[in-house]
Amino acid sequence: MREVVGGSPTREGAPEVVRVLVLGGSWFVGRVLVERAVGQGLDVTVFNRGRSPVDLPTGVRRVVGDRESPSDLVALAKEGPWDAAIDVSGSVPAVVARSAKILAPAVGHYTFVSTISAYRDWPHAAVDEGSALWDGDPGLDPGTRRWDPDTYGPLKVGCEIACGNAFGSDRLLVLRPHVVLGPYEYVGRLQWWLDRVRRGGRILVPAPDRGIQPVDVRDLSDFLLERVRDGDAGVYNVAPNNDEATFGDMLTACADVVGPADKRVRFVWADEDWLVEQGVTQWTELPLWRNAAAPWSMSAERARAAGLRCRPIAETVADTWAWLHSGGRPVDHERFGEHGIAPDREQELIRRWLTEHPQS
Repeated sequence: MREVVGGSPTREGAPEVVRVLVLGGSWFVGRVLVERAVGQGLDVTVFNRGRSPVDLPTGVRRVVGDRESPSDLVALAKEGPWDAAIDVSGSVPAVVARSAKILAPAVGHYTFVSTISAYRDWPHAAVDEGSALWDGDPGLDPGTRRWDPDTYGPLKVGCEIACGNAFGSDRLLVLRPHVVLGPYEYVGRLQWWLDRVRRGGRILVPAPDRGIQPVDVRDLSDFLLERVRDGDAGVYNVAPNNDEATFGDMLTACADVVGPADKRVRFVWADEDWLVEQGVTQWTELPLWRNAAAPWSMSAERARAAGLRCRPIAETVADTWAWLHSGGRPVDHERFGEHGIAPDREQELIRRWLTEHPQS
């Protein structure tokens, strides 16, 4: 059994994890991960450019640098060793490959946070850890850092391969979460729905009975840290069961927590095929909705068997609203503005739907 740098076995086959390096750590998943790790008594170092106005928890050491700079990475490696490193920010294979190669001698165990988008057949077929992935090139640099949903999955696969090349299968943990929600989320999907319910009136919504399975960022972080503590390797999908909550449950939870006493809220449930016919942009105009065969059919049985526990969607909704209502603000990101339907267009679609389906 391998020995993790700086650690000693605390149970058979499980090294003690004390010192953790987080690549990123100031946006969303990394931010929560750092908070949870500190809460568990770990010695945490974060490496990022220091541009996000985020106060790190007391005791966290920040090393400022750019992972695209080889000299910054070499300097970072000299700050080690670490028992484990967790990469929550990697999305360019060539950059991740260089990071992993330089850090490998200073790190015992490496975790790469990937995505459900790594699966070639998602969202059109159910997926598990054995499902086919996109082709990925571990040496690829696309030459742009702008978000592109068509290349995101293949790029993440390239990153996974790059990490495997540097650390091998026995030192690498890969997590592929479904959509991640909760406080600090910067993409703005759940936040848009909460704000839309807050404004009240007639609200256009799809597929109330369709099961959904977003994972709370705190549950993802806790599971990740548990696996790191156990020195686990391999691949885990991370999501709740898709029979635990529906789209309707999520929006009902939004209405419950926002509670616009002076505004009447009426959900107008429109047929999914009809919405497609009207040209509604899936996943963005109505966030978290996609009219495909299996957008919420990710198997996470392996993670559940390893201890993954997921809180109810209502708790995620309530805590996200509480964070926003108390002045919480996500980091600025280009994807935030992609989400949500224009008010005039929404009301015109509602009028059209109710004219064609007056009993709705």
